[in-house]
Amino acid sequence: MGRFSIHKPADEAGKAWPAIAIGMFVAFGGVLFGYDTGTISGILAMDYWQNLFSTGYVNTKGHKDVSPSQSSAIVSILSAGTFFGSLSSPFLADTIGRRLGLICSTFVFILGVILQTAATALPLFLAGRFFAGFGVGLVSALIPLYQSETAPRWIRGAIVGAYQFAITIGLLLAAIVDYATQNRQDTGSYRIPIAVQFAWAIILITGMLILPETPRFLIKKGRHDKAAVALSKIRRIEPTHSAIDAELHEVRANHEYEMSIGSASYLDCFRGPMLKRQLTGMGIQALQQLTGINFIFYYGTQYFKNSGIQDSFTIQVITSCINVVSTIPGLYAVDKLGRRPLLLWGAIGMCVSQFLVAMLGTLTTGQDSDGNIIVYNVAAQKAGIAFICLYIFFFASTWGPLAWVVTGEIYPLKTRAKSLSMTTATNWLLNWAIAYATPYLVNYGEGYANLQSKIFFVWFGACFLCIAFVYFFIYETKGFTLEEVDELYKEVSSARRSPGWTPSSTFAQRQGAEAVMDETVKGEKPSEVSHHDEVAAV
Repeated sequence: MGRFSIHKPADEAGKAWPAIAIGMFVAFGGVLFGYDTGTISGILAMDYWQNLFSTGYVNTKGHKDVSPSQSSAIVSILSAGTFFGSLSSPFLADTIGRRLGLICSTFVFILGVILQTAATALPLFLAGRFFAGFGVGLVSALIPLYQSETAPRWIRGAIVGAYQFAITIGLLLAAIVDYATQNRQDTGSYRIPIAVQFAWAIILITGMLILPETPRFLIKKGRHDKAAVALSKIRRIEPTHSAIDAELHEVRANHEYEMSIGSASYLDCFRGPMLKRQLTGMGIQALQQLTGINFIFYYGTQYFKNSGIQDSFTIQVITSCINVVSTIPGLYAVDKLGRRPLLLWGAIGMCVSQFLVAMLGTLTTGQDSDGNIIVYNVAAQKAGIAFICLYIFFFASTWGPLAWVVTGEIYPLKTRAKSLSMTTATNWLLNWAIAYATPYLVNYGEGYANLQSKIFFVWFGACFLCIAFVYFFIYETKGFTLEEVDELYKEVSSARRSPGWTPSSTFAQRQGAEAVMDETVKGEKPSEVSHHDEVAAV
């Protein structure tokens, strides 16, 4: 039992549940992300919406619809908004703080929801999608930042990974609401699924008004007393407790050293030793998207329908349920087994699953002269759906949550907001590219690649790259404080050797020892340096 359980370290002062509860609540912002990206798949397949928003295009079944290029724009413009939103996040995070930044971001999201709900034609609908995306982009960069800076080190992976769990819940809720309104022959068919998002936004804003600012942001701004108060609320001990002083002393020493060598610009994220970390974060977020997960949740309803599945909405609900349930073992294993093993075996599982889906779909379907799909073997198609579900299991339990965990913990405080904004922007840039290109790659007709099920060979190739990426670039950071992760990257040059590394002292102790040596060399009496044998680290 002990081997498979996660316990709070004996030297960790204070209570663990407040920090866990705070991190889990903040993860609720992932519902905005998941629901907004998930609901569009069902809306695009609704008869009433197709008739109302069609500009004259008729699909292969003779039904009024939006054209593939319009469908591409509708889906991808949200990702364009999220790209610019995530890049803008440091201006909020480093100016007004992580907490107020999240509140402002949610109001931007609400503006987008208002525009989409009011729309009866494509221009206003597209504008709403962009502003909702801008808000989601801000939120998606700020949430892992807030979580990483408040979570205890021994369970940080699960707390940050809970953001992905909330995303999967959002996708599931979107599938359920779409299923419930799909047959309505009025504007409620699409307005109800969209307007439900007001509830998620209000819940997030209300909670953030109550929660504290992150101690690390307050240290960054020089508000040391407020940092102690904020950390005491998170740990549920007095601000004057020695553990609070020790933890903040470590954060402060690390930050003051970073600032002594200058402030950070965006270019500094790509200079010197930071280059490896920045490219690692951007690489894992890019590959997360290239595994093909959003193809299933953006275009899954239409794809299943084209593949001969009679009730495609039901399949979408089932895949969303699998996505939610499969995330749970990943949240447990990330702080028990570590980052590298989960990401490596997850990549192998996804690779095999995508290859089998591609083979089954390619070998057992064809097309008539009008581009309609002909299914030669229904059992093989059902097997393909089963392997899609297996792929979702591997993604949801590994690459889904762990991409956010890794990027949330590998950057120093000095560049953290800027670095995270670029890794999140990379996620959304690839998200946009896939959303925009997929109709052109999959659909039938002049000017389209008509790949159909062959698109899964593309995702298979990307999953194969994931295996090599983990082996060569992902460091094992399980159980370390954010400051210790920083030291890990400085001392260990190869990711393959990272699992055996352990910190020998705190950053504050190393800086103190260096100061003593400097004074001794100058012939001065060494100043008294305070050491903490036990540091209650984040």
